[in-house]
Parts: sequence; structure tokens; C-alpha cells
Amino acid sequence: MMGKRKILRADLRMIAWEVTRSCNLSCLHCRAAAERGPYEGEFTTQECFGFIDEVAAFSSPVLILTGGEPLLREDIFEVAAYVKRKGLRAVMAVNGTLLDAEKATAAKQAGIQRVSISLDGASAQGHDRFRGVVGAFAGAMEGIRYLKEVGLDFQINTTVTKRNLAEMKDILRLSIRLGAVAHHIFLLVPTGRGKELAGEEITAEDYERTLVWFYEQGDEVPLQLKATCAPQYYRIVHQHGGARARRGEGERLDAFTRGCLGGISFCFLSHRGDVQPCGYLEIIGGNIRERHFKEIWEEAEVFRKLRDLNNLKGKCGRCEYQVVCGGCRARAFALTGDYLEEEPFCPYEPLRDIS
Repeated sequence: MMGKRKILRADLRMIAWEVTRSCNLSCLHCRAAAERGPYEGEFTTQECFGFIDEVAAFSSPVLILTGGEPLLREDIFEVAAYVKRKGLRAVMAVNGTLLDAEKATAAKQAGIQRVSISLDGASAQGHDRFRGVVGAFAGAMEGIRYLKEVGLDFQINTTVTKRNLAEMKDILRLSIRLGAVAHHIFLLVPTGRGKELAGEEITAEDYERTLVWFYEQGDEVPLQLKATCAPQYYRIVHQHGGARARRGEGERLDAFTRGCLGGISFCFLSHRGDVQPCGYLEIIGGNIRERHFKEIWEEAEVFRKLRDLNNLKGKCGRCEYQVVCGGCRARAFALTGDYLEEEPFCPYEPLRDIS
């Protein structure tokens, strides 16, 4: 038994902050269906500072500055520097194509601790097709070179679909050759432009095999490995003895926690100020222009429901691994209309009914 069913304690560790929805690419899987913009309602610099102040007053999460493409905000390094000034940690998620020597230096000086760059193919052919722009792969490679020159850690993010499943080993090897400190894989959630990838999701069985393979690489490669939007990965870790369950403890960017973190230790802030459990689960808990962020985080109905594991339905409600996994609530919502339904892409059948 992995633990009795219970209400999980809210422990805010990470906030993905969509500082802008504007983007210079047109990625096939984009959660935000982002375009060049501009988008109305984005925060002013002072509003950004106000949000950071609110967060720092009661918690100390990592702030993931994301988009869209955060480098399209002219004040992005000013915002990042303010995060550091308030005693919080900032990381940045970019596509790499807008990085140059000046921006890499500015990111380092602003205190950004890590930059993630997405690679969805091991070569230009696959990555550019996925990203919707010829030259995206070359741009990402150049961006990585600038990060390395200033000594700024970077990780590689990869969204797994049918079209790049066969390249996963090559993408991992490429991440090692490039000098990344981590490789994070993301299982596709069909939201935003990702809805157009209907049929691109790999099967539940392929997810399982991929996650088992990814787990096994932990002892083989010199990288921190993490699976996102793949809560069943943490079931797999425990099924294999949990030997790697504490690996990275103390490294807040990679620490082992549990599967679905939405509303429990993670939330998403949109470019308009809407607070959601994650970027893929578009259920709004409140807007920080109308209510205090702390109040939304602690009291919003969607967050309270997610923290109560008794609300989980189907297999997830019966599963002995629900504490460490929880199933992907965004994928359940996208495919069933109910975010508390069972994870649609998990082949595991609970061995014991705990309902």
C-alpha cells in the first residue's frame, strides 16, 4: 500500500507564469495556440512586480517564466531580476531561436538559474516540422551555444508524440552531447493547437514502455531526468523499487514529488492573470486582478477538489498508487470533460480496490 487516501496539503513549489502569449513560432502542440500577438491584457512591469511581491509574502516557489516566448517581453530581464531581489528563484522556458550573446548575458546577470529549450526532433527535419518554422532547430542550437558561453545551465524539453517517438533515444543522446543538465519529457495533452494533433498521441502501452525506458536511463546517463504530464511515471518508479525516488532531493528544479502536481504544489498564471491548476487544465480558480493570489491558491474550488483524493473517479479513485500518481487531470478533462475522471492513457489496473 502506497499510503491511505487523504486530502493532500497545499505546498506551493512552482508557478508557471505565462509572462506573454506572443510567440515567434507556430508549434503544432502549443497549449496556448500562440501567435506573434500582441495580446491584450498582458501585465505591465509594475503589475509583474506586484505579483512577485504577493508570492514572496507567503511562499518561496520557483517561478518559471514562460509563454508564448518570454524573450518577446522587453522587460523580461527586469522582471527576472526582481524575482531574485525578492529571494525567489527564476527559470525561463524559451524556444532558443531569439537567444543571442546579449540576451544570454542578461539572463545570467538577472539571476535566471536555468533555461529550458525545447527540442522535439534530433535533427532539423523533425524539429522544424514540429515547430512550424524552417530554421528553428538551427536557432535552438545557436541559442544553446550562447548559454554555454556565459555558463548558464540549460535543460532540454521534449513533447512525445507518434512523430518523434522513434527519435527519443537520439534526442536524449543529443541532450548529453550538447551539455544539458537535464532532459524533461512531456506527454502530449490535446489542448490549444495540440487539439489539431488528434491521433498523434502514442498509445497507452507505448507511453508505458517509453516511461519505463526513461526511468531505466536514470542510471545510464549523466543528466537529471524528469517526466511531466506523465504522472504514471511515479507509479513506475515505485514499482521498480523506488530506488530513484529520492534522487535529486534538495534540487528544487528536479526533486521527486508526485505525479500530477496541479493545484497541489504547482499552478499556472496566464498572461491575463487567470490562475489555473496547470497550463493544460483550463479551469480558472480566480484572477489576481480581482482577488489576492494567496486567497485563490488556498481557497479556489478547483484546487480544493484536486487536493482531495477521494474525488478521483474510475481507476484513479481505486488505485493504490493514487498518492504518488493521481493521473493527469488535464488529459482527463480534455478527453472526457471531467478533470476528476480516470487518466485516459494509463494501462495500469489497480491490484486492490481502496475506494
